[in-house]
Amino acid sequence: MTKGRKTTQDERVEIVSFCIANGKDYGLTMEKFGVSYQQIYSWVRKYEEHGVDGLMDKRGKRKPLEAMSEVERLQAENKMLRAEIKRKEMENAILKKLQEIERRRS
Repeated sequence: MTKGRKTTQDERVEIVSFCIANGKDYGLTMEKFGVSYQQIYSWVRKYEEHGVDGLMDKRGKRKPLEAMSEVERLQAENKMLRAEIKRKEMENAILKKLQEIERRRS
């Protein structure tokens, strides 16, 4: 099994092109590029379904504020405010527990 490595968009396109040009010979592609069978298979499948855009790595990327609709912007703000409220509630619970512990010691 080949250890995974980071690849660029161009590398993924090259790897998929090579694999398809060689009759989907995943083993040969694995040896040549040092990428796992599962990863190559996944890229080929995504390429066949969505084209080159399917090979983009979209993990962790969010829409810029300008590209969001008003509803999306409000939903994002709501989510952030809920997280902030939860953090404050946890902080308050910790402070109450600390006061309780200090009272017991006195």
